[in-house]
Amino acid sequence: MIGARWEYGEGVRLTRNVRNDGTYPGLDPGDPLVRRGSIGYVVDVGTFLQDQIIYSVNFIEEGKIVGCREEELIGVDEPWTPSRFEFRDKVQASRQLAVDGNVLVAPGAIGEVIKVIRDAPGGVAYHIHFDSLPGRVLQIPESILELTEAQE
Repeated sequence: MIGARWEYGEGVRLTRNVRNDGTYPGLDPGDPLVRRGSIGYVVDVGTFLQDQIIYSVNFIEEGKIVGCREEELIGVDEPWTPSRFEFRDKVQASRQLAVDGNVLVAPGAIGEVIKVIRDAPGGVAYHIHFDSLPGRVLQIPESILELTEAQE
C-alpha cells in the first residue's frame, strides 16, 4: 500500500492504550483491548475513510488482532520509554507544587494528563491540568504524581 510505513510481518509497538470502539466482538465499547508498550506483528494494511492507514496488528501475548492507526505505533526497534500514566488519566500531586514561593497546587490535588513527554530531561514528565488551577497546564515529573484513589 502506498504510504504504509510497515508491511505484513513487521513488528510494531503500541504507544497508546487501545480501547474497544465498539467493533471488537465480545467486549463492551470502552473496554481495554491492548496496553501501550505491547508488541505485535502487522497482519494486514488497509484504509479508513480513504485517507487513514489502518494496520491490523496481531498482539500474540494478548491473543488479540486489533486495528491501529499509524500514529499509535512505532517500530519494534525504535526507542521506547514506558510511562506510568497516559493521556486522560486522572492523577494527583504527591506533594505541594510551587513556583517562586507561590503555591500553585496542594498535595492531593487532582489533575488530568493532557500530554505525555517521554523525552523530558530527567525522565518522563506530563502536561497536567489540575482542577484547582483552571486555565493553566503545568509540566510535572512522573516522580511526583500518583494515581487518584478511584483508579488504584
